[in-house]
Amino acid sequence: MRERFLWIRHFINIILMLVPHSRMFAFRRFALSIGGVNIHDSVKFCGGGWIHGRGKLCVKKDTWLSPKTIFYTNSEAKIEIGKKCDIGPGVKFMTGGHEIGPTSRRAGKGVSNEIIVGDGTWIGGYSIILGGVSIGKGCVIASGSVVIKNVPENTLVAGVPAIKKRDLT
Repeated sequence: MRERFLWIRHFINIILMLVPHSRMFAFRRFALSIGGVNIHDSVKFCGGGWIHGRGKLCVKKDTWLSPKTIFYTNSEAKIEIGKKCDIGPGVKFMTGGHEIGPTSRRAGKGVSNEIIVGDGTWIGGYSIILGGVSIGKGCVIASGSVVIKNVPENTLVAGVPAIKKRDLT
């Protein structure tokens, strides 16, 4: 059953590549819901991206996902995007990774951790959000940042790795 679900999601990704990137949002939401994505009726999910894996993905009310947003899901770790978020183009959400292994193979045991993005957050283009990260409400993630640790509410972070630049109050 799990393999069938994975193939359905893969097939839907291919179909959605044929739909204009910033049009037909209702069709895109309908297709993604068939693929097991929990997506609110008001979400605008642009095309050109991909949803890998069969993990849980939840996108809440009034969120905008720009073209080429990519989700690497895992059945052991959910990805949740809050209400009224704006996700820039080419942003990647990656739940999986590896422990450091022995010298014979440094990519050791696979691990997967959830990603939570708080309401009202803006993630700039081509940023990467790694597993185990919780981004608070009202944050700004500067373009091209790599977020490897939690971000408190109302904070602007930038860089590789992303560090706090200032409070947003």
